[in-house]
Amino acid sequence: MAAAVLVCASVLAAGGCGRRQAEPVSRSDFLLNTFVTVTLYDSEDEAILDGCLELCSHYEDLLSRTKEDSEIFRLNHREPGTREMEVSAETAEVIERGLYYSRLSGGAFDITVEPLSSLWDFTAAEPELPDPEMIRENLPKVGYERVSVSGNTIVFADDETRIDLGAIAKGYIADKMKEYLLEQGVESAIINLGGNVLCVGGYGEEPFRIGIQRPYADRSETVGVLEIRDLSAVSSGVYERHFEKDGVNYHHILDPKTGYPYENGLTAVTIVSEKSVDGDGLSTTCFSLGLERGMELVNSLEHVWAVFITDDGELHYSDGMEQWLARQ
Repeated sequence: MAAAVLVCASVLAAGGCGRRQAEPVSRSDFLLNTFVTVTLYDSEDEAILDGCLELCSHYEDLLSRTKEDSEIFRLNHREPGTREMEVSAETAEVIERGLYYSRLSGGAFDITVEPLSSLWDFTAAEPELPDPEMIRENLPKVGYERVSVSGNTIVFADDETRIDLGAIAKGYIADKMKEYLLEQGVESAIINLGGNVLCVGGYGEEPFRIGIQRPYADRSETVGVLEIRDLSAVSSGVYERHFEKDGVNYHHILDPKTGYPYENGLTAVTIVSEKSVDGDGLSTTCFSLGLERGMELVNSLEHVWAVFITDDGELHYSDGMEQWLARQ
């Protein structure tokens, strides 16, 4: 039997004749506003699965923008005049990583986009466009330069700056879940956070096979298959959370400078990386930068690879990406 996944994804069946694996055990839960699934291929210990999902729930309680007892909610609803607030080391670490990608992209990716992202509801039964006046009023409230991290203290420049870690938190949490599995002695597993896929080892001696989803198609339809071990595969695209209004497709990747979804000729970006937090941050960053600047960024980084899908369905690969593609 083989194990496989689709990136935003799905797990296909990995192939090969490696050593015999244990019967896979899997557990899913609805966390982080998506389905989270952990599958073990070399252990049948369901207590490990429970512990892994409990860890995911713990981090959701820290990093969620909407849960009223989370640290991010508390930061965003601080008392007027409050400029500094202490948080856990984990929350500070995620915010710092988000600021890194905000700086790297020159603000095309911005963790302070919350005043704009909160105006859009892509999960409503009948989504509506935000009031243009509300968007105009909230644009001046966005700017990653207004937030800094000092130890475990988050420092704000004003009352109006608010944080949204939705474009990076899942990757961070996946990395923490992998650390937990390794501590439990697991050497073969797949962590899938709604399409953010992180591999623990491979399927025995073989790599896991990760399918890259064709935009707007059924999740089982792919444009290519990755063969990877111990790596992360994360996609960002216009087909994940979106709605159509008057013939226009509105997706969830917002331009902090306009308050509206990016229109740059891309439909998806998939990042392969060692850490899922980097794949998560970079997939959104590279989508936001567009094909040319996004490709330039990926090619300037070590141990990161990408495939960009443009509106015409063409696939564009970064340097070295071909090494992870399954031979057809």
